[in-house]
Amino acid sequence: MWKNDKNVRTVARVEATIQKSGRAEKILSGIRIARIATVPVAFETHLKNQITQLVKLGANLTMVCSEGVNKELFRGIPSLHYKIVDIRRMISPFRDAMALIQLFFFFRRNRIQIAHSSTPKAGLLAAIAAFLAGVPIRLHTFTGQPWVTMHGLKGWLTRFSDVLVGKLNTHCYADSESQRQFLIEHRIVNNECLSVIGSGSLAGVDVCRFNSERFSLADCFSMKRSLEIPEGVPVLLFVGRITVDKGIRELLRAFDTLKAASSEAHLVFVGPLDTESGVKGAILKDDIQQVRDVHIVGHSEHPEAYMAIADVLCLPSYREGFGTVVIEAAAMGVPTVGTDIYGLIDSIVNEETGLLVPCYDSEALADAISRLLDDNILRFRMSKIAKRRAHELFDEDIVNNLIAEKYHSLLVKKGILK
Repeated sequence: MWKNDKNVRTVARVEATIQKSGRAEKILSGIRIARIATVPVAFETHLKNQITQLVKLGANLTMVCSEGVNKELFRGIPSLHYKIVDIRRMISPFRDAMALIQLFFFFRRNRIQIAHSSTPKAGLLAAIAAFLAGVPIRLHTFTGQPWVTMHGLKGWLTRFSDVLVGKLNTHCYADSESQRQFLIEHRIVNNECLSVIGSGSLAGVDVCRFNSERFSLADCFSMKRSLEIPEGVPVLLFVGRITVDKGIRELLRAFDTLKAASSEAHLVFVGPLDTESGVKGAILKDDIQQVRDVHIVGHSEHPEAYMAIADVLCLPSYREGFGTVVIEAAAMGVPTVGTDIYGLIDSIVNEETGLLVPCYDSEALADAISRLLDDNILRFRMSKIAKRRAHELFDEDIVNNLIAEKYHSLLVKKGILK
């Protein structure tokens, strides 16, 4: 059974730190922070409220990524800046070198005091540039390891990149305890240089946004009609990049098994087709559309609207750092069927908030989904527990305050703050 005693203590400690600082909520007043990610969606979705909170605490913060951030989402927030650096997801020696130079001069000219990255390619380039530029506090949050499903030279290079990230940064975070143990066991990062903030996740979950009470029965019926899903039939949901290493092939096979057994369920995919991941091929639109009662929505800025009509979230991934979508769905009262891998074993409590199945096993996946759809009492019980756990352990206010406390503590240790 999960417990939240640790979080109660840490939240109390955060409040004490703020009070002791003597500056009320402005504990990061004037501190120059750069948050670096490969693509802007990282800021616009998971990190939006965390960045807003850090600025409220007095930070002078710059978001650095490969494309322009949607400034409308951050309108009216002072001391918030934007920097475009052409960081490519794929290996591109010339462009990577140019991005490295840009980052180096940006860190030096702006006298950045904290550089914090959170995606693989951005993490590597930021680590090198910040180290060379003499940034005093260099941080990275690991959110999953692409090299787990890679082979050959590319897999070795990607793994070695994570090793460099661990060595060049002053400290690193994993977004789950099981990922932390995985990175230590594989000698990517030393035990003393790697920790988990709170109970895990990159930025927690906005429990006000991911709240099923925001959606009326009429809203849910309307959404189902827009997808041409009959009322009263169960809905399975996948949210994320539609790519092989998310277990999409296994999910389609499992769903096909359910349909062969006369299930009335419909399967909804919310997320972009990712044909550039380079891992075990790509999932094409035709691969999905050949299975009946499947719906492809594409990217949505409001995945919670689809969670409102879902009975079960499916995430049969091959690798996950944590699985943020799991706690977002949990906050909506939707249990998850996921794979028994590091990362997901932290976001899903087996037999309590969802079910875990072996990786690559479409039969076990079909059985687990069928079990939840057939047992309304079990599904309802998991829904309640999942929602309570998401609120008690992963409310973004908890995570954001812990991040602020970590920054403040590191700044004090470096003598930048008193």
